[in-house]
Amino acid sequence: MGKTVDYYFSPMSPWTYLGHARFADLVQRCGAVVNVKPVDFGKVFPLSGGLPLAKRAPQRQAYRMVELRRFRDYLKLPLNLEPKFFPAATDLAAAFIVAAGRAGGSDAAMRLAGAVLRACWAEERNIADIETLSAICKEQGMNAGQLAAAAQSDAVRAEYEAHTQEAIARNVFGAPSYVIGGEIFWGQDRLDFVERALAA
Repeated sequence: MGKTVDYYFSPMSPWTYLGHARFADLVQRCGAVVNVKPVDFGKVFPLSGGLPLAKRAPQRQAYRMVELRRFRDYLKLPLNLEPKFFPAATDLAAAFIVAAGRAGGSDAAMRLAGAVLRACWAEERNIADIETLSAICKEQGMNAGQLAAAAQSDAVRAEYEAHTQEAIARNVFGAPSYVIGGEIFWGQDRLDFVERALAA
């Protein structure tokens, strides 16, 4: 069995979106096991010095747009720089991803996470809306009713909270973060280092 990667992310992070398909491809090539762990970064940021986008300094907000445009063009991925439904609450989308993982394992959670990220950043869909999330599940061949019910269960909410607290305890501070053997790799622009760590 290959190495294990703990994948901490937000379902609304553009950087997670930009890296998700490449990450999925490289872990498959490397035979790695992925623990899919959506996190509530609204709880992480106050403890790690991070700020929500709207509270960041203007120059940081401006440079974020430059970098998003650069990576969008370099990776040739569809990306709306200012999507219609952003920002939006992410707890329900995260819960759907947790529920997918509980029902169908890591592959299902990865597939749904990718679809949710695309829905926000490429398809102008509202990932805070349960009907939208249910439709995305159906598009992925998943049982939307089952996942919608599970996403609202105490067990799934507790798992989502556990991922968040685990991320805090492990000093994760941004999305996406890939943790291999206790070492954090922050950002989709660190995937080359992730691949080296998995190949080592």
